Amino acid sequence: MTTPPPALLIAGHGTRDDAGAEAFRDFVRELGRRHPELPVAGGFIELSPPPLGEAVAELVERGVRRFAAVPLMLVSAGHAKGDIPAALAREKERHAGISYTYGRPLGPHPSLLSVLERRLDEALGGTARTPEDRADVTVLLVGRGSTDPDANAEVHKAARLLWEGRGYAGVETAFVSLAAPDVPSGLDRCVRLGARRIVVLPYFLFTGILPDRVRQQTEGWAAAHPDVEVRSAEVIGPEPELLDLVMERYEEAVKGDLRMNCDSCVYRIALPGFEDKVGLPQQPHFHPDDDGHHHHHGHHGHHHGGHAHAH
Repeated sequence: MTTPPPALLIAGHGTRDDAGAEAFRDFVRELGRRHPELPVAGGFIELSPPPLGEAVAELVERGVRRFAAVPLMLVSAGHAKGDIPAALAREKERHAGISYTYGRPLGPHPSLLSVLERRLDEALGGTARTPEDRADVTVLLVGRGSTDPDANAEVHKAARLLWEGRGYAGVETAFVSLAAPDVPSGLDRCVRLGARRIVVLPYFLFTGILPDRVRQQTEGWAAAHPDVEVRSAEVIGPEPELLDLVMERYEEAVKGDLRMNCDSCVYRIALPGFEDKVGLPQQPHFHPDDDGHHHHHGHHGHHHGGHAHAH
């Protein structure tokens, strides 16, 4: 009798936006449809049902003893580094006999960069498909924003990779909460760099309160700057590339091929201005701009792939 493959557990951030939460749940259901041989469940760290613990309980009720957890997140910030590993450790104590491996966040994978490029083409009306056509287009890639400099740096990495070889005049970065520059400041910077045609591209997987805020701030800035052409692009969405990438992260986790970035981890390396964080228990953060939500968890360790940072 062959051992069944580990189940797949998808961990989401959570949102107060019903459409965004339902998009995540639809995505999990679609993964299950595509992989009938695999038990698939998904849950949120906060704000939206079902909670991650409920998703684990669902798998256990289906007879699952082993699973691989994949954080459905673009960057490795507080949730991916701390909250999800802590939640999984709690579930392991709650359900005797289960075991799991933990995959890495999605990151600026080439397939997601292709989706971002497609979103830009759509925003431009399909008129900027070659590097020559794009020479006067500046992109402002807007991330969620984090108190973790490593997470913010990942958005800059995505921006650079998106710029390479695609012919845009430039790809600048901004953040919708917790980090500078904000969207209006990012647009101001684009203009100072000579931009006259800007596409604001949200670096988000699904719709939600924060992507909506990016669009609102973009429209407000554009109304005050009628001499600049500004367009808003859509979020990544539940594209086939995203479904495939989650399975790639699942396969990595199952095989133990974990490549979490520890090189610039604020809890491990003394980054300028953040020296006090080295060796500390990773503190769960909250987003003060994320529709006024507050969540408080206990201190917990900080796990990177197959190892934990001892504190």
